[in-house]
Amino acid sequence: MSATQTLVPHRNAKLMRTWPLLTPVVFVLLVWAIVPLVMTLWFSFQRYNLVDPTITGFAGVDNYKFLLEDPAMLAALFNEVVLVGSVLAITIVFGVAFAILFDQEFWGRSVARLLVIAPFFVMPTVSALIWKNLLMNPVSGVFAWITTKLGFGAIDWFTNYPMAGIVIIVAWQWIPFATLILLTAMQSLDREQMEAARMDAARGPQLLRFVILPHLARPISILLMIETIFLLAVFAEIFITTSGGPGDATTTLTYLIYLRALVNFDVGGASAGGVLAIILANIIAFFLVRTIARNVDI
Repeated sequence: MSATQTLVPHRNAKLMRTWPLLTPVVFVLLVWAIVPLVMTLWFSFQRYNLVDPTITGFAGVDNYKFLLEDPAMLAALFNEVVLVGSVLAITIVFGVAFAILFDQEFWGRSVARLLVIAPFFVMPTVSALIWKNLLMNPVSGVFAWITTKLGFGAIDWFTNYPMAGIVIIVAWQWIPFATLILLTAMQSLDREQMEAARMDAARGPQLLRFVILPHLARPISILLMIETIFLLAVFAEIFITTSGGPGDATTTLTYLIYLRALVNFDVGGASAGGVLAIILANIIAFFLVRTIARNVDI
């Protein structure tokens, strides 16, 4: 009997021993994922209003049609792209910069690393309240005091620049995560490669372009995927600061679903929005996974 033939029964026996232990876990995960998805799909084809119980029955694709024809939907998708794209760009730029900076030797580096990573552990609601009331308040905020001293006057961020205010808050929360991932990757960079590049007269911009960024390409790809998934669900920062306004200036798809479900009490329309959000997230995840797989294969 060959070695392969002897290994197959052994593997089958091992699988038979572990399967009874794995079955409950797999069942719970399936229920956890499938039941909410099935209920969301079901309600998206129903007329279901939490206030008016007489609104019932099968709606077909009316919920989807109404949602896609609503001008607020197009504005929400645009705001989603602006928010996610801006935060991703800011976090990658500052993440790379901080990773390079904190990879150097200097006095107090351990404390500095701890401080730059700390904002990631602040709850989004607390973060939004701090920025809204202590930093961006046009009357008593720190930013208003600074701009007034410089002669520019106070800036009402959430009235004049609402999306910029939210982008700053969310980016402040996610820059530490990007720094942590990219700093870990920087520490695995071959120092002999850096020294060889310096001996070839490579300076800062050349080192960044030809040594550091190629080394960080894979971590950046993974970082983009992780952040995109979470940024598509940003809610607390919008709810606390602008409530989607002024008008629909900061209403994203996630916040639009909230408005449909818990403000307008339209569960059917909100469920249709949830299905569209799931489809959008899966499309984005598909392309991101392909990009990461391509980088890994290089």
